[in-house]
Amino acid sequence: MKKILVTGSLGQIGSELVGKLREVYGTDEVIATDIRRDESNIACTGGPFEILDVTDPKMMAEIVQKHNPDTLIHLAALLSAVAEAKPQLAWTINMGGLVNALELAREKNLHFFTPSSIGAFGPSTPKVNTPQDTLQRPATMYGVTKVSGELLCDYYFKKYGVDTRGVRFPGLISNVALPGGGTTDYAVDIYYEALKNHSYTSFIQEGTYMDMMYMPDALNAIIQLMEADPARLIHRNAFNISAMSFAPEHVAAEIKKHIPDFTMHYNVDPVRQAIADSWPDSIDVTSAREEWGFKADYDLAKMTTDMLEKLRIKLNIKD
Repeated sequence: MKKILVTGSLGQIGSELVGKLREVYGTDEVIATDIRRDESNIACTGGPFEILDVTDPKMMAEIVQKHNPDTLIHLAALLSAVAEAKPQLAWTINMGGLVNALELAREKNLHFFTPSSIGAFGPSTPKVNTPQDTLQRPATMYGVTKVSGELLCDYYFKKYGVDTRGVRFPGLISNVALPGGGTTDYAVDIYYEALKNHSYTSFIQEGTYMDMMYMPDALNAIIQLMEADPARLIHRNAFNISAMSFAPEHVAAEIKKHIPDFTMHYNVDPVRQAIADSWPDSIDVTSAREEWGFKADYDLAKMTTDMLEKLRIKLNIKD
């Protein structure tokens, strides 16, 4: 990668990925885009930024023509809970935007990355140590768009030779970006509430395991995959990756080591709980390790320590 265009730059991943890419490849070599401008977000103020509606192919083509990138990282999408509330809009953005991005990658010979998700699995998928290649029958619109996206990226690689790559992200935990409507958002919210109120009410039920990853590992995984030797890549567009699998009570237990009076309560959201129940408890990341050397640095304990340290500074909490 030399010059990179990123869509969805103000989202949970994009907000941090743009900064990381600018550190590695240079400020002027990373063009951030989103449907709105937010002057408080460094993606807008720390380098080139363009307003982009990914459902508008002409607008996207004009921005690509203007900046002439060699790589397109397509992040713009509605997340699981929001997508389930607005399924038609989710299809329009998640699939319409992806087709527009892939067409530009085909026409301009761009390297291409877009993330899939553990949401691409469904209730009939094996829940423990979920294989790389397995049955995928998701029960949500978000999952439907992710499976469709995996297949579409495979098609553009096989049919047109587009260098498409992607991972199935688990829940992503960040100390920078606020949650954006995902089912795994509790694992971010809990740290804020632990510091501010010493208590948290989880919308996900006790005992519900889901795969998770700390954002620094996710950012490194994107760069590592995009820089990997294409000759080694067998799966390309849907690598299982994860760093840890836990249930809400496990996060609470780690937080109590730092905040002893922290208390956990439950008020289950049936919509997000149903989504979580349809996802795997843990996934097999062997293919990512073998094909491009994936390795996560953070486990739950290390992540919790770092999250609380960073958020104390961010929230200006002294005690």
